[in-house]
Amino acid sequence: MIHESFFCDCYSLCIIIYQEEIILADKDFRIEKDSMGELKVPSENKWGSQTQRAVENFQISGHKMPAEFIQSLALLKWSLASANAELGLLSPEKAEAIKNNALKISNGDFGDEFPVDVFQTGSGTSTNMNMNEVIANLSSNAEIDIHPNDDVNFGQSSNDVIPSSINISAAIYLDKYLLKATAHLEKTINIKADELRSVAKTGRTHLMDAMPITMAQEMGAWSSQIKDVIAQYKFTSEKIQQLAIGGTAVGTGINAHPDLSAKVCDLLNSQTDLNFRSAENFFQAISAQDSSLLLSATNRSLAVALTKISNDLRWMNSGPIGGLGEITLPALQPGSSMMPGKVNPVIPESVSMAASQVFGFDTTINHAAQSGNFQLNVMLPLIAYNLIESMTLLTNACLALADKAIQGFEVNLDNLNAVLNNNPILATALNSTVGYETGAKIVKKAYEEKRTIIDVASELTDLDEETLRDILDPLKLTQNKQ
Repeated sequence: MIHESFFCDCYSLCIIIYQEEIILADKDFRIEKDSMGELKVPSENKWGSQTQRAVENFQISGHKMPAEFIQSLALLKWSLASANAELGLLSPEKAEAIKNNALKISNGDFGDEFPVDVFQTGSGTSTNMNMNEVIANLSSNAEIDIHPNDDVNFGQSSNDVIPSSINISAAIYLDKYLLKATAHLEKTINIKADELRSVAKTGRTHLMDAMPITMAQEMGAWSSQIKDVIAQYKFTSEKIQQLAIGGTAVGTGINAHPDLSAKVCDLLNSQTDLNFRSAENFFQAISAQDSSLLLSATNRSLAVALTKISNDLRWMNSGPIGGLGEITLPALQPGSSMMPGKVNPVIPESVSMAASQVFGFDTTINHAAQSGNFQLNVMLPLIAYNLIESMTLLTNACLALADKAIQGFEVNLDNLNAVLNNNPILATALNSTVGYETGAKIVKKAYEEKRTIIDVASELTDLDEETLRDILDPLKLTQNKQ
């Protein structure tokens, strides 16, 4: 049994290490001031006091906000500075400085300047101020002084900035990566299915032998699942392109110009070729996360489809001697540290694990979306993190499944035909000729005596072998001619 002093010692050690890190940082720092007083901030960093307080307060996970989110937040700040300048609310000099540095961050520069933990204040205020402070610091010089609140955050609140950034990052990622990955998977399945359109195999229901189908028909079901998900994503994309920006603190738009939201959306569209527009209801867009919930549900649907496809591939690949052995997946790496020559279905397993993680992220987002108390959801950073993580996993999983599993698997025709030709369930095709009861007798006798359906049917019916072979032709049975 582990003594509780062990945990006390570990905690004390962590505190000592943390204190040592602070002491080391103190060797090179500057003094920043905010409404709560003075604070030491590392000289080498561009963030300010509010970010530093967040870094010290939120020592929770070590997980930072996703780069895609940070870059989208910066793009939003660029749009806001541009719009406020057009409206005459921000001087051209200040606006230009803010825009230039916001674009740099949006393009991936200064990524190390955003250290705030995901598990922070629920509005994401710490991350918003982190961005404001970094842009202000980068933009200020001897000729111009940029204030993080008064200038960079002009006409804004974290309460409309962060929900908008969630939607912007999700919409961009969906358009740029995930939709392309799902389309690639669908295309890869269809190409492979077309190659195998004349290959019949034993169908299975309840994991038991059933009537034959073609490989193309089986894979067509996979393709159709992905096609449906793509349609769902396109519908969802329209929803998430509605932005809360302009609603400010609670949805009333206080301190924001009435035209700010529309101008910001137009500017974002000019940079992304998307269709961002003002939310139909700012109060909903700030207090609820319904669009994120819808996107997460679609992510879950894709994860379900990927799991189904992966499981089918694993079953079909099972063996090679003691399993189904219908296909052979590409051999990518040794499968066992003990059993020589063993090769495992590593890509379907990897994809299934990624899908399981997405299920977990979806559960988290569902719970987080419930936390809209009155006029604000207070789990916004968590939603942002889980959405991007889900979409990243799904994008990579689709590509891996397409390129490293489906594209290169080989069909073991001998195994397929051996099982198919000895499948007593083929007698189902005789129902319309000899009746269900006679068909059942044929199946039972074939099972018990381990004989072929044609052999037994020739014995129990008046049908000749040629007629039986025609009726029971597996490939013909995959096509309903009635």
